[in-house]
Amino acid sequence: MSKFKREIPYNDLPLLPPKADIETKSILRKTISAGRALAHLNGTLMNLPNPTLFLDTIYLQEAKASSEVENIITTNDELYKSLVADKKVENSSTKEVLSYKEALWLGLEEIKKKPFITTNLCISIVQCIKQNTAAIRNTPGTTLSNSKGEVIYTPPIGEAIIREKLANLEKFINEPAVDKDGVHTIDPLIKMALMHYQFEAIHPFSDGNGRTGRILLLLYLKLSGLLDTPAIYLSEYIIKNKVDYYKRLRDVTENNDWENYILYMLDMIEETSKIGIERLNKIVIVMTNTSDEIKVKLPKIFSKDLVEILFRLPYTKRQHLIDENIGNPKTVGNYLMMLEENGFLKSIKVGKEKLYLNQRLLKILEDN
Repeated sequence: MSKFKREIPYNDLPLLPPKADIETKSILRKTISAGRALAHLNGTLMNLPNPTLFLDTIYLQEAKASSEVENIITTNDELYKSLVADKKVENSSTKEVLSYKEALWLGLEEIKKKPFITTNLCISIVQCIKQNTAAIRNTPGTTLSNSKGEVIYTPPIGEAIIREKLANLEKFINEPAVDKDGVHTIDPLIKMALMHYQFEAIHPFSDGNGRTGRILLLLYLKLSGLLDTPAIYLSEYIIKNKVDYYKRLRDVTENNDWENYILYMLDMIEETSKIGIERLNKIVIVMTNTSDEIKVKLPKIFSKDLVEILFRLPYTKRQHLIDENIGNPKTVGNYLMMLEENGFLKSIKVGKEKLYLNQRLLKILEDN
């Protein structure tokens, strides 16, 4: 293999699995603790009275963080408001984050129908993120640069070569964890790290590779049975450790240093799982307390379904309550007014529409 040079297209990118030792003692030790934390998160999610209740909120948080890695910035308030309001979204960053969330849902729906990660699925995801007809890169000239404008990486060029690398990646991802003789192959968490590096190194699209690659992580956790509901904010860890993230990826390419990169990815899983458990527990406690308070202050309007709607997303509106058969337009309007008068919600006008904010929920989401 020819020596890697930053300015030359990396058409010699080695296929998976790598020839390096990817099961060192440190990696295997870390795999155990990361796997344990992930299993704990999975258990916490599955033990919720309604495991899908917070999904929209969690996926929006992941969409916001993943977009932030690419310097696409919006606020939680702007994001949740835009999701709920009928008013057309004008902020381009908010639009991109909402498209990312849509792409994540699309990916989850697709793997339900066909439980594989494929090149075509990657194309569907990037098209949804970018809201265009993006396909595999087929024009030369793509380079990745640092903040000083220096080229740090030139991905493979030529659609045939990119597709060949993707075909190898597809085969690697979808191979069973145990071969036909029952022999263990690669631990799924290590495999997840390998596939992420490879996808980012292939860099198959003109734009949206990072976000597509991070959606693939979530889909893989679901496919491999590690998370029944892939409700985890992986991108939050990457933002906090962004310099390290890019350095670890680069060190694989330039120095074949798989160990430190895999350890980084396992640490991401472990830390993010722990934070996720903490955040879920906080939301459940606040939701239970709010439920008890509404029972005492407004017993006539209390219902479990009503409280769940208030905690599905930070903002709600009359139509949400009507859709869930809480009451007719006049009744739910009165309910929301009473909830506001008693300090449970705060009304905000967006265009001609009135939205109601659950400040307690937003505060938990804002606390990083």
